[in-house]
Amino acid sequence: MKSKILFLAVIFTIILISAGCSSKENQNTKSKETLTIYTTIFPIEDFTAKIGGEHVNVESILPPGADAHTFEPSAKTMTKIADADALIYTGVGLEGFVDAVKETLKDEHVTLIPAGEKIDLEETHDHDHDDEKQNESHTHNDVDPHVWIDPIHSITLAKEIKDSLVKLKPEQSDDFEKNYQMLKQQLEVLDEEFRNLVRATATNEILVSHAAYGYWEKRYGIHQISVSGLSPTQEPSQKQLQEVIETAKEHKVKYVIFEQNLTSSIAEMVQTELGAEALTLHNLEALTDKDIKNKEDYFSLMNKNVETLKKAMN
Repeated sequence: MKSKILFLAVIFTIILISAGCSSKENQNTKSKETLTIYTTIFPIEDFTAKIGGEHVNVESILPPGADAHTFEPSAKTMTKIADADALIYTGVGLEGFVDAVKETLKDEHVTLIPAGEKIDLEETHDHDHDDEKQNESHTHNDVDPHVWIDPIHSITLAKEIKDSLVKLKPEQSDDFEKNYQMLKQQLEVLDEEFRNLVRATATNEILVSHAAYGYWEKRYGIHQISVSGLSPTQEPSQKQLQEVIETAKEHKVKYVIFEQNLTSSIAEMVQTELGAEALTLHNLEALTDKDIKNKEDYFSLMNKNVETLKKAMN
């Protein structure tokens, strides 16, 4: 009898162990059903979610309202990235912390994907005036990283994201391709909306607080007069500021356009000097808490930008 009880106990233990192993295997299988992807700026997060669909879990490492130019990830964030399948970033020089991430995570299995690496970047030309040498000036070139505001460049971003997801999860390539094609069509429609906007407006000039919209000029002819440089921390000298004010007066600019996640005392000073009305453009680098609450996506925010431009350019 005792031997029978012992035998049953052994069998029961084996069943429990087998069930535990089976459960663990099922959990491992389930964890591999979806890719864990971290991103930087919001358009990349949004495009990855739209293309990846149910096959990806996507999260931006940028907190609401963050400035991608100056953001630095915490040690906790670096650990999360190391455990992920991929980090997708612009690859156009916007995220200054990426070089450190590459070095820190070089021995990890996470894939680093520069989505905008194949885009031909525009150079912007700024004049720096040395107060001690008032008669001299020099020009330096900065690469404009704000490629995502251009719907056609955004198609390139989306394609790189799609191709990368296919490499990571080739068995879902058909879904990724289908979702990419839908996104591409939406971006082409947005491109046409911009073209129609410019055809119908009275002026092609806008006065902005931060030089984030240069790609609209080459694509659509929308010329930005900028108070600050490519980074909102690049504030103009007194002479440059006076030039902006004089240019705005010369062109009878009636609006100063601010951004959703930035406050600029200099731009506000220009607004007061000109007696201009304040408008808002969304640079899409990161969502605000209000954007998240309203469940905004790339297209809802860009459509609002189109409406703002209609007012500013008429």
